[in-house]
Formats: sequence, structure tokens, C-alpha cells
Amino acid sequence: MKYMKLFFLLFLFNIGISAFAQNALIEHKVDSLLSKMTLKEKIGQLVRKTDLNKMTGELIKEGKFGEMGDLNSASVRDSLQRIAVKESRLHIPLAFAADVIHGYHTVFPVPLAQSCSWDPALVEKAARIAALEAASYGLNWTFSPMVDIARDPRWGRIVEGAGEDPFLGSIMAAAYVRGYQGKSLSDEGSIAATAKHYVAYGAAQAGRDYNTVDISVRTLRDIYLPPFHAAVNAGAGSIMSAFNDLNGIPASENYFTLTKILRDEWHFKGVVISDYNSIGELVNHGVAANKEDAAREGITAGVDVDLAGDTITGNIYSPYLEYLVKKHIISEKLIDRSVRRVLRLKFRLGLFDHPYVDKEYFRKNMPSQKEKNKIARQLGRESIVLLKNEGHLLPLKKNIHSIALIGPLADDQADLLGPWSPNGISKNVITVLQGIKDKVSPETKINYVKGCGILDTSRSGFDDAIKVAKESDVAIMVVGESRDMSGEAASRTNLDIPGIQNKLIKKIYEANKHLIIVLMNGRPLTIDWISKNIPSILETWFLGNQTGNAIADVIFGDYNPSGKLTATFPRVVGQIPLFYNHMNTGRPPSPTDHYTSKYIDCPVTPLYPFGYGLSYTDFKFSDIAVNKKQIGMDDSVIVSVNVKNTGETAGTEVAELYIRKMVASVTRPVEELKGFKRVFLNPGESKSISFMLKPEMLEYYGVDMKKIIEPGVIKVMVGGSSDDVITTSFEILK
Repeated sequence: MKYMKLFFLLFLFNIGISAFAQNALIEHKVDSLLSKMTLKEKIGQLVRKTDLNKMTGELIKEGKFGEMGDLNSASVRDSLQRIAVKESRLHIPLAFAADVIHGYHTVFPVPLAQSCSWDPALVEKAARIAALEAASYGLNWTFSPMVDIARDPRWGRIVEGAGEDPFLGSIMAAAYVRGYQGKSLSDEGSIAATAKHYVAYGAAQAGRDYNTVDISVRTLRDIYLPPFHAAVNAGAGSIMSAFNDLNGIPASENYFTLTKILRDEWHFKGVVISDYNSIGELVNHGVAANKEDAAREGITAGVDVDLAGDTITGNIYSPYLEYLVKKHIISEKLIDRSVRRVLRLKFRLGLFDHPYVDKEYFRKNMPSQKEKNKIARQLGRESIVLLKNEGHLLPLKKNIHSIALIGPLADDQADLLGPWSPNGISKNVITVLQGIKDKVSPETKINYVKGCGILDTSRSGFDDAIKVAKESDVAIMVVGESRDMSGEAASRTNLDIPGIQNKLIKKIYEANKHLIIVLMNGRPLTIDWISKNIPSILETWFLGNQTGNAIADVIFGDYNPSGKLTATFPRVVGQIPLFYNHMNTGRPPSPTDHYTSKYIDCPVTPLYPFGYGLSYTDFKFSDIAVNKKQIGMDDSVIVSVNVKNTGETAGTEVAELYIRKMVASVTRPVEELKGFKRVFLNPGESKSISFMLKPEMLEYYGVDMKKIIEPGVIKVMVGGSSDDVITTSFEILK
């Protein structure tokens, strides 16, 4: 045993030495190459070209740009790379970068859906497949994951992230980075991850995209920064600076966040790339007098690469940095700093040694489409949240006599891909109609009627839909948003199901009380009437290629739903922003005291809280305990709890651990997620599970904005959602 330990330590030591030597070699190569570059060539490395035209080849020869957009063609990509490597003066390869948000050709559930799986290992597998597919078409770099915390579902880009919680968001951020970047960035199938949008973009006022953000530094550090820090710690190759201004300083010229925090505190050595023309938009923000001024502010704050720098509206770094250096307004060392980061990333990606797409590698290492579909289907199933199942209407029997399938999304392919799936192939999407057809017995009659479109105003299709609903044993309605109603520039003030779909739902419910609502959407919706009246509701989001199969698996009981909400569902828009980890206020809501924090026309509680999700079985939590009732400030605590399946169906429960610091020098949230575990249990089976609360998980920012641990009582809560927990406590001693 002694020698085994010694061998293991030597093994780790050698790995450390090897990594150190490799990094030192890369730094030597970067310095050597940088010393040969002209100022124009340096600036070229800081520009990402967005389009392909007749001048592209000549610009590559001249070293006018260092990065390029998605071409969706390995041969075209390699032909351009060949110009860079063979015909430019210094033979510096291009990096090809684009948005790969939730899959490339194989489209997985949208990120908000994926987070509802609470399964980071599976999310990582999906990201790995996305990376392999993207890399096989020549991409080296993705503008993903979006790790913005979003507490306002009016904001369309809530669909691209992991919801409202920084702890879960941090774990998902790291999972995406590991999936994209693999074991090594230099592997052929790895692509550099970009954590975006740095920072606090998800807190845009009024839920309006690109809008102003004004939050305290405490909220910035407690809520919005942690997922970015997690991505940096996971080794993310780059960070994208955001569109928004933050407390009066636009994110793309914010020295405090881009340099003081990102570089000085977190020691990030990767590349910062602007969002699309976010440097040029400093003029619109009113902090730059002109584009020259914007270029100076962007590079000085720490934005290394100008995305969209070759466009008419975003022509910033290309023409202005050279002028600024020659006029001694900025130092060339500032340019060198950013160029060094770009070259370092290109060396880490292995582009200098392997500049072209290795088709043989992908022939040998690309998973089969069957394997990809299996992961997509499983992630789709795990992402579905059962919101209601009154009378155990679900699951349906496969030999049911007849089903009325109604709704604009029931036989749709394109919308099911969800937003940000530009390389998805809609004809490969399994619709809900197809998924149900493949699941039921040959004797089952499926009566499909569209009923209405997503934004229809005409009720001309209602009569046929009502007729089939009356004639069928059960009705399934597939309703919600189109794919372009969420995502970038898709903010909404009304979160109802759009068009006349709600009117159709009410008519179908009158015709057949055995009604199942299947929701497809990129954000929480206001569905108060549906929640009160419809017996069964499934939140399925946008699930991508395997949508129909995943939904049919859940509807017919081949998979017991286990998804849990990661974004709170409000009753009405007027409650927004609404999130579980709020402060208590001096007058917490009380039904018996008028002068407390609540509404006079609506409950203060959400329709469905964070962490909520039902199953076809029942779970019971009991025997919660901590291994120490009193600890020192440097001690850890183990929390244990028993989970039992008290129903008659096997299923997976997500056990969620929350804490609350009861008294502190600053106000603390009523709940904070600090752990979760997926637990599979057969009927009647019990398992004891445990969580470790480490000292850093008990820290928070004190009065002077430095992290502290304070003495006092910590309330510990474990359960199946944020509002259904059992509790215990322990005390931190001085």
C-alpha cells in the first residue's frame, strides 16, 4: 500500500511537470511569434470576420483577421485555412468560431430544458457530441455556454441558460465547458468554450433584451458572477463580454469586471471576445464619442477580440487600433497583451500543428447517429417536468382505444428545434404525432387535428378539433410558443400562451375532461387557468431532434418523469421578477397582517416554485440529520437524509439541499441551493443519501464585501422542491 501511494504521488507529480513544461513551451512559441509580427498583423489577430466574400482570400493573405464565422463546410473552411497557413507571411492559422448552443446537427433540448434534468453528467455528454459534430465541420470555438442567471422570464434569452440559481448554474456551466473542451483542447474533437454574456446580462431592466442593468455589487457577486467563475475554473478558453451596461459602465468597457475580477482575482488567461458589435455600441451607450474612442475603451478594459469587426456597423478594431498606437494614445504593449492571449488559445487548440479537419479522426471517433439519438432522447425525457397529474390521468395505456391529438405544435418539426439551432435539420425531428404513432398499439386510433396556428386569430379549425375531442377517450393538446418567440431579441410583456390557443384549450376541455396539455416554450409561461382546470400538464420546453420520442416515452410510462423546474413560474406577469432565493424583508408576507409584503389582488407565492416537479410515484423524505451539531469555521458538515419511494412505480427523485443563515451581518436569502442528487428508487425502496457542506459553501460577502463565515445557526433543508422540505440545523461557533 505504501508503494502504491508513492507511485500515485509520483504519477501526479509527473503530470504536473508535464503540464508546466507544455505551458512553458506554448509561452515560448507565443513570444517568438509575437516578436515577428507587425502592428497590422497583431491587430488582425484581434478581429473576427463574420462573412465570406470575394475579398476574403486576399484579406487572409494580408493577415487582416484571425478568426472567422461558421461556414458549415469542412472543405471551404480548409481552403481558407490553407491560404492562412501557406500564403500569409507568418502562416498563423485561423480559428473558426460560431454559436453551438444546444447541439450542431443533432439538436438537443434547449439549455433551460437541460438544466431541468439536474443531470450535469448527461449535459456534459450532449456537449461532447455537439463539439465532435461542430469540429468535424471545422469549428474550433463555440460561443457557448450562456451562463447568465435569469430571474425574469420576459427576457427571451432565459431559454439559453440554466435558470435562476447560481449554484445549479455554476455546475451546469462547468459541465458544458468539460463537454466542449474534452480532456484536452488540442484533441481534434474539442472546441473552445465561451462563457457568456459577461456579466449580469440576465438582469436587464423590464426583461427587455440589450437593456440597462443596475444591481448592487453584492447581487453581482452573489448571483451573477459565480457561474462565470465556475466556467473559468473548469478551464473555459474564452469569455464573451455583454451588450448591457452595468451600473453605468457598459460590460464591454468595464475594467472592474473584465480586468480587476476576471484577470486579477480569478487569474483567467484565456481570450475575451466582444458580443456582436458590443464595442461599437459603446457610442450608443454614450460613453464613447466615436468608434475610435470605443476601440480605445474596449481594448483598455480587456476585450481582446472584436466580434463583427469587419462589418459596416462594427468596424472598430481594424482601422482604429493602429491609429491609437501611432498617436501614442494607447501603448502597443496593450495590443501585445491581447494578441498573446489569442495566440495562446490557438496553440492550445493545436491549430499550428493540425490546422485542417482530420476527416479520418472523425470517421473513427464520431458516435453513430443511433448513439447520439439515444443521448438526445434520454436528455429529452429527463428535461420534461410534470406540473400536474390530477386523478393519475398519466401515464396512458398503449392500447388505449382512441386519442385526439390537437394543437399547432403536435405535428411541427421546425419549431421543435428551438431557438439557436441554425445547423439543425428539421426533417430529422421526431414530431409528437410520430412519437405517439410509434408508441401505441395498432388498434389505437389517433385523431389528429391542428385546430389553430400559434398566432392565429381565426377559429376556423375549432369545430374539427372539438369533434375529434368528443369522439376520443383522451385529448392531448400540444401548445406553446414558436421557436422564434424566445431567444435573442424575443422579449415578451405577455407570458400567456400566444394567439387563440387558450381559447381552443377551453373549448377542448369542455368537450373532453380527460385532457393533457403538453407545453412547448422557451420560458416560464403564465398558465394559471390551465393549472386550476386541466388535469394533466407536461412542461416539455423545446427538446430538439428526439422530441416526439421523449414525450411519448413519458406520456405512456416508459419513462417516469423526473424533471424539476429551474425557473419559477409566476401566476401573473405582475409578480415578476419572482425567484426562490429572495431576502425575507422586514415584513414578510402574512395572511393575518395587512401591512406585510404582499399583493392585494394576487397571492405572493408562485404558481410553480423553483425545484418543483411531479412523478408517477410518490417520494418521502425522512430522518434528516447532521453529523455535527456544532462546528468550527473551518469545518465541514455532512447532511444525511432518507428517501423512500412510497408509490407503486419505479422512479427518480431529485433530492435538493438548501440552507439558510438565520442571523448574519448582512441579509441572507430565505433559501440557498447547496447540493442535489438524482436518486433512483424501486417501489418501496429506501436509500440514505448524504451531502457535504464545505466551509466555502457557507461563505458570503460581508459588510466590507469580503468573503466571510460568521458564527450562528444554519438551517438545513432537504426535499423534492424549494417549498417542500424537511429541516434540521447546526451551529457555527467562533
